[in-house]
Amino acid sequence: MAKLKVGVIGCGSIAQHRHIPEYLWNNQVKLVALCDINEERATEIAEKYQVQAFTDYKELLKMEELDAVSVCTPNYLHAPISIDALNAGKHVLCEKPMATSEEEAAQMIEAAKNSGKKLMIGHNQRFVASHQKAHELIKSGEVGKIYSFRTTFGHGGPEGWSVDGKESWFFKKEEAFIGAMGDLGVHKADLLRYVLGEEFTEVGAFVETNAKEFSSVDDNAVCILKTESGVIGTLTASWAYRGKEDNSTVIYAEKAVIRLEDDPNYSLIIQYTNGEKVNYELGRIQSNNEGGQNKTGVIDHFVESIVEDKEPLICGEEGKKSLAIILAALESQETKTITKI
Repeated sequence: MAKLKVGVIGCGSIAQHRHIPEYLWNNQVKLVALCDINEERATEIAEKYQVQAFTDYKELLKMEELDAVSVCTPNYLHAPISIDALNAGKHVLCEKPMATSEEEAAQMIEAAKNSGKKLMIGHNQRFVASHQKAHELIKSGEVGKIYSFRTTFGHGGPEGWSVDGKESWFFKKEEAFIGAMGDLGVHKADLLRYVLGEEFTEVGAFVETNAKEFSSVDDNAVCILKTESGVIGTLTASWAYRGKEDNSTVIYAEKAVIRLEDDPNYSLIIQYTNGEKVNYELGRIQSNNEGGQNKTGVIDHFVESIVEDKEPLICGEEGKKSLAIILAALESQETKTITKI
């Protein structure tokens, strides 16, 4: 079978360290084009991988042989570029958060439907082995009824790894729209929906900018969430964890406590109420602090969904539901009320 011809729009850190390498590792793909408004960056990276360089994504989309694109741009461009790509007949893998409003997300979903092309959102936490195992344990009833949870995603902030440092779009409200909640919080919202297997109905949130004096977006957020069945817990997203990155989740259930990415040696620990303890070594979660590049599983799944013509695990509808939680958290902060999702 002929290889899928893929282009990457936006050549910042996420493209350089995740999308481009993972496409190159997939033997069903041929990387053919890159685009960035920074001409020097686009040219340099394109020369490195011997592919065509563009500074205007609309010119890239005119390539007839192009099958699919990754959209790795600032958040405010996710929807318009994805819609243009879908309308041009290209499959789309869009970075999170998928859009800056539910209306934009709906337009992306409609464009995918009309074009018959795949739309996938890059929520990589669903592909982490420990998270998949927890999903199975909860779904099977192994741990009984779920009572509560706490999940955290925090690190020192994008200035430490973004190609533009403190000048990055991540800190500019007009380009990012949302800060730590969009960068990290939406990942955990998506993870909780996946692991718990149910939707959230209400959120109360404190969303602040108190750690980055140069930033115009949130850098610290704590949310209380409630599911449709009445499970309650907390979600924290922060760019103020200056020491070790924290990407942990703990779920409190009737028959056990599930600890995910909460121990340096075991990615999953099940502590049963009868005293039994099971430790799982399932590989370490991906982190910007890690030395080497490990596959996220996102690119492989996207490619597989195209090749096998099946719906991606995180399709547009799934991305929109996770986005809705974050948007409701922002509304809760603004109105000082519990917000329905």
